[in-house]
Amino acid sequence: MIAIVDYGMGNLRSVHKAVERAGYEALVSADPQEVLDASKIILPGVGAFRDCMRNLEEFNLLEPVIRSIEAGKPFLGICLGLQLLFEESDEFGLHKGMGILAGRVTRFPENIQDPDTGQPLPIPHMGWNTIQIKKDTPLFAGIESGSFFYFVHSYYALSQDPKDIAATTPYGIEFACAVQHDNIYAVQFHPEKSQAVGLRLLRNFGGIKS
Repeated sequence: MIAIVDYGMGNLRSVHKAVERAGYEALVSADPQEVLDASKIILPGVGAFRDCMRNLEEFNLLEPVIRSIEAGKPFLGICLGLQLLFEESDEFGLHKGMGILAGRVTRFPENIQDPDTGQPLPIPHMGWNTIQIKKDTPLFAGIESGSFFYFVHSYYALSQDPKDIAATTPYGIEFACAVQHDNIYAVQFHPEKSQAVGLRLLRNFGGIKS
């Protein structure tokens, strides 16, 4: 059973449906015990970093998520679910994250430009963009570098450990769009909105053994 953590923020229904289309049984849950009992964890997220951290704590879900990760269960963070793994974010002030991965989350520069045309790039980064795979990980089995995924975000993670970076994406700068550390997998893009290649990624995650 895959538990999709419901802490009041996130596109839970679309993630749930995508996981089921990928061939796996999933449960959307705000119950700490159900999260602890699950074999795999998905943490989606939409909204502000500080609000997500607050809700995880208020829903008593932060500890079960961390305990599940520490127990070696496969974990997939999606969008803000990736950012929350890091030590801090400067979104609306400085706020602490889960601190599981070394690094911080910051906003795209206001003057960000397309390096080829010199034209300004809008923030948020929204729409389809390519990924460049940097690490051999089961999450990307059967997925090629240059594949397109769907993004919606204004902040990105600055990992302090290059070995954690599984894939990058160009948007004026080259940023980490996927990370992997032991049983932890996380992506900045939305696989549930990324059509066939997104379903392949979710199918890969569902097949990862503990």
